[in-house]
Formats: sequence, structure tokens, C-alpha cells
Amino acid sequence: MLKIGNVELENNVILAPMAGVCNPSFRVLAKEMGAGMVCAEMVATKALQHGNAKTRSMLTILPEEKPVSMQLMGCDAESMRIAAELVAETDAAIVDINMGCPANKVHKAGSGAALARDPENAARIVEAVVKAVPNKPVTVKFRKGWDDDNINAVEVAKAVEQAGARAVAVHGRTAKQMYQGHADWSIISAVKAAVSIPVIGNGDVTSPQKAVQLLKETGCDGVMIGRGSLGNPWIFRAVTHYMATGEELPMPTAEERIRVALRHTDLLVDEKGEYVGTREMRKHIAWYTKGLRDSNQFRDKINLIETSQSLKEALNDYYEYLVRHEAQEVLI
Repeated sequence: MLKIGNVELENNVILAPMAGVCNPSFRVLAKEMGAGMVCAEMVATKALQHGNAKTRSMLTILPEEKPVSMQLMGCDAESMRIAAELVAETDAAIVDINMGCPANKVHKAGSGAALARDPENAARIVEAVVKAVPNKPVTVKFRKGWDDDNINAVEVAKAVEQAGARAVAVHGRTAKQMYQGHADWSIISAVKAAVSIPVIGNGDVTSPQKAVQLLKETGCDGVMIGRGSLGNPWIFRAVTHYMATGEELPMPTAEERIRVALRHTDLLVDEKGEYVGTREMRKHIAWYTKGLRDSNQFRDKINLIETSQSLKEALNDYYEYLVRHEAQEVLI
């Protein structure tokens, strides 16, 4: 169990915010599979402030996915404050501040990982958001540092705690690393030793064993899983079960992968419409089927499909293909 301010989670395993992935459709699946909390993809504060319809729609929260952490991405205290006030009117349980995104278009605009380069400014932004949402805990997600010569996660953690943050999530890579190499979990240990608020570890958690190892090695309070959940929402079920029992659950079968992919297709199309939903679902299907027989050829096929019905037909045909080949191998 993990408590962040006045929000008590069922467990300490959390879906990380991922742009282009963590919309309500995927968050619902992660929550059903056992995530203690799900994080929404980052919302641009300027676009939200100016009433952009697409951005406003990103504040949608479904009852079955709660509790949800809504992440804001901006570069100044005033726009963050205004955006936070809008989030305060939603069903979000927590307001998170993105100080870790390493994407060039984000940090070059002064947002994301660029904010963590200046702990004093980071603290001012946190203070402004905390004042704007007095009834919701404010959290901050950031990285180890900017590069290997500028490691400042401990300094950032202390500054945002002083400014009122109720928890921090630390990714063990620098901004310059992007997602290359290995996450340095020792920086998570250092942050945990430096602050009194909950610390959530992030980076390279791809299995139940890695999740437990992260908790043991760093002493952190929670585990945040991002890329390890792509096409694999079952990871939350596997991690929570392993933590509770020490037992490993079997990997999802091909039938279960296809069944969840079909449901995900319906959820995403209902949420985003036929055109956008179908095209966004292509990448998810590639993730769901990764490692299965002839999945590369199947991926090439689905990348040309333009309707959700055709996507679902292709998924069902692919499953029948897998079953046939399995039966043939048994006979041989």
C-alpha cells in the first residue's frame, strides 16, 4: 500500500505517464490488470490554457480507471498554475509535474527535463501548482540529471519537497541518455535517503523480479512501470502477485493477447473515433503480438489497415493461424 498526501493506493505499482500511450483506454486495461494508480500522458499547459479542444479532451477520466494522476507539461509557474486550476475541476486524484521528458521538442521549449536543470525555478513552479490545487497532492517526475556531468536529482528532490510536493518519481537515466543504456538505481537510493516524502522508482522494470529488486536495492516506496507495459498490461498483475506471494504467474497465452488486443481496439476507437483510433491501435497490436510466430509479417499487414473492423478481422485470422501451426507441430 502507498499513500501520497490524502490519496491511498491499493498497491505501490504504478503505470508511468507515456505520451501517445496513456490515454483512458490503456489506463483502464492497466488498472484492471492490477496497477495501484495510472498516470495520464502529459498535457501541455499552454494549449490547455488557450482552450485547445484536443488538449481539453485529454483531461477525460473514466470511473473504472481511478485513481488517476494527471501530468502537466509546461515551462513557467503562471501557465502551470492556470492549468492546475483546470485539472482541479476534474476527477484526477493527483497533479503531477513533468520535469523528466527528454524529447527535444519538449526540453528545447524549456519544459520537461529542462525544468530540472534549475532546482530553484522547479521549486517555484511546484509552489504555484500546490497553491492552485489545495485539495489534491502534487507530485513531480524527474530524471537522474541532465547528463553525466550534471547529476542533480537529490538537489531537485529536496527543492520540490520544500515547495510542497507530496511525492517524487525518479527515473534512473539522464535526459541525454533518453532511453538508452541502463537505469542507475543508485540515484533513486540517494533521493530516498535525502527526502521524507514517498519516492517512486522508475527505469528498467520489465518483470516482477526487477520490481522487487528495485524496491530492495533502493528502499523506494513504489515502482513505476512504463515501457515494460507496452503490449503487456499483464505486467501489473504479475508484479503485484509476485510481491504478495513470491510466485510467478505464467505469461499470457496467445489467446489472451489477442482477446485483450481486440478489447483495446474497441476501447480506443470508442474514445478517439474510427480514423484516429484505428491508426493509433496499429502500434499497440504490434506490441501485443511481439514475439509470436511470424509477428513481423503480421505487423507489416496491420500497418496498412484503415478500419477497426479490418483490424479485428486480421487479429482473429492471425490467432487462427497460430492455432493451426501449433496443432501441426503437435501432430509432427
